[in-house]
Amino acid sequence: MSTKISSWPSATPMWVDLGADDLSAAKAFYADLFGWEYVSGGEDSGDYLLAHIGGHAVAGIGPKQDPAMPTVWTTFLASDDVEVTSKKIAAAGGQLIAPPFDVMDSGRMALAADTAGAVFGIWQAGTHIGAERVNEHGALCWNELHTRDYLAARAFYAEAFDVSYQDITEDGYVYSTIRRPLDGREVGGVHHDTELPDDVPNYWLTWFASEHVDGTAARAVELGSTLIAPVTDSPLGRMAIVQAPQGEVFGVIDAPHTNE
Repeated sequence: MSTKISSWPSATPMWVDLGADDLSAAKAFYADLFGWEYVSGGEDSGDYLLAHIGGHAVAGIGPKQDPAMPTVWTTFLASDDVEVTSKKIAAAGGQLIAPPFDVMDSGRMALAADTAGAVFGIWQAGTHIGAERVNEHGALCWNELHTRDYLAARAFYAEAFDVSYQDITEDGYVYSTIRRPLDGREVGGVHHDTELPDDVPNYWLTWFASEHVDGTAARAVELGSTLIAPVTDSPLGRMAIVQAPQGEVFGVIDAPHTNE
């Protein structure tokens, strides 16, 4: 278990949230799958909920703001100044979907899309720092960009967030880890996904840790999910990719048993 008690460094993927068509069903699904409990985001939050493990926030779930939008897990990247980051995103060729705005006293945020259309959030912490527990069962442990435009995506995030990369391409699998500017720590990934269906946009994939990937994947299927990628071994442990009953996609992977 790793508990985070201070703000996340800039460019770190540090929060994920889900906009659901059926909030009650989403709550029940993840409570069963990961043992999440829920706390209201506040009386002005519009039914937004903080999913907790052991009294610490790990993710957010709320009603979908636009019923026409797909049901997805959105990855948020930390920013020390959302206004500055938003300007850098625009200068790098990205698009601001929602310009910076305050979320009560929780923080300040914006929504954006990179040059290839992958959507992500930006979060400047106030009273809410993002994920307070990571790298344990049911908590966030990795975020990676799946993109058809690999070199352009790397150039965009380098310019917008000052990140660098470690190339770990092997046997035709084209992948880089993302290194945040503060200390060079590897905090995410970029995958040249050549198998994305034509109707699936480039996207950020959320990975949750599991103490028993086979059991978590099996339970997800029992709860109405589909396995986009079956349980398999990888250099980082057992893993699977799940499409939940409302359509959102996420990965589960062996809990890494490391600090943040």
